[in-house]
Amino acid sequence: MPERKTRVQTMPGGPLVDGTQIPIDESEERWSKVKLEDGSVLKIRPVVTAVVRVDGQYDPEGNPVYVVKTMVVSAPDSSPGPPKILNHGC
Repeated sequence: MPERKTRVQTMPGGPLVDGTQIPIDESEERWSKVKLEDGSVLKIRPVVTAVVRVDGQYDPEGNPVYVVKTMVVSAPDSSPGPPKILNHGC
């Protein structure tokens, strides 16, 4: 899949800016455990669905700015069933 031009928001509610969607060649996501104050323990894993390099924008060190779109997969720590998709965002 070749790179393709697109428009993205760099911040929620921000203006759309030009970008280039870069195809994902390989991705390895790991599970994280999050313990809440109420004693609940969640297992979450972000899954990268798209990566867009923002055209003409660079951080203070000169690196290009990327927008990484993800969805979050979650399962209670003791859940025997398949994980559930919680949300999708940037």
